[in-house]
Amino acid sequence: MDPVTQGVLGASLPQAFTRNKQQLGIAGLLGVLGGMAPDLDVLIRSNTDPLLFLEYHRQFTHSLFFVPFGGVIVGALLYYLLGKRFGLTLLASCVYTTLGYATHALLDACTSYGTLLLWPFSSERFAWNTVSVIDPLYTLPLLVGVLMAALKKQARFARVALIWALVYPLVGSIQRDRAIAAGWELAMSRGHQPVRLEAKPSFGNIVLWKTVYETDRYYYVDALHVAGELKHYMGERAEKLDIARDFSWLDLDSQQARDIERFRWFSNGYIALDPTNSQRIIDLRYSLVPNEIASLWGIQLSSTADADSHVLYTTARQLSDRQRETFVRQLLGH
Repeated sequence: MDPVTQGVLGASLPQAFTRNKQQLGIAGLLGVLGGMAPDLDVLIRSNTDPLLFLEYHRQFTHSLFFVPFGGVIVGALLYYLLGKRFGLTLLASCVYTTLGYATHALLDACTSYGTLLLWPFSSERFAWNTVSVIDPLYTLPLLVGVLMAALKKQARFARVALIWALVYPLVGSIQRDRAIAAGWELAMSRGHQPVRLEAKPSFGNIVLWKTVYETDRYYYVDALHVAGELKHYMGERAEKLDIARDFSWLDLDSQQARDIERFRWFSNGYIALDPTNSQRIIDLRYSLVPNEIASLWGIQLSSTADADSHVLYTTARQLSDRQRETFVRQLLGH
């Protein structure tokens, strides 16, 4: 989830439960910083290994088992930087930051990216697909509630914000299930029996959904508008990646081959060749226009690279005018 949302959700929990009205402001501030702290894992990068950050983002710092340790580390640090100035005890500082820290991974798991909630005991990436990674309708009420709690010194505003934080993903789960059911109906109408099918919210809303399903040979992507009357936007398909066929020149013992498997794990297996670039492998789960295969990220291979060379990690996050118009039209149900 975006840092602002992580921060304000992190603030709402300590504000909602503090009994000292005079501490609502500092409780919120420590909750903000605690709620954002797990994403410091993005600093784990390598100049020689472009995929290293994919392995560590949303890994140990996002594990539920790490919450007490992460919260106390952040709380102790902030106690000496801020807490003492506002008359907090070390314990209170750590409690506020730990409450904020605890919200982070659970919110991330509500998105589609995948979060290692049970690391180191499991490498499963939890993705409940109920909220987009950026959704103003989710964030703004949280922000208002947290600010009002601090300014008015009344915890009830934070409690209302916290209720909203729980209700919105619940609505998202209902929308997701509607999209999944419609996706199965669509697949069956084509004579397909999917191996698996997922639905993910499109950018910034829980109205327009992207469905991705897998058959023996292809991945199919479509868009579904599930607010009110169901509307379907026919999508595209991509042939499943076959390394022997698509990269016959690749040494299976090379670093590039190992990087493909790392990217496959990150992408939950939804990988295929970029239709516009025969040397690029893409993650089919994400696109700015939900019924398109124009992926937001992928890896670039090179037939001239040596056995120890890594792939390149590439992104494509700019909307053309046509894509922007298409997305808005679908979002509005036109």
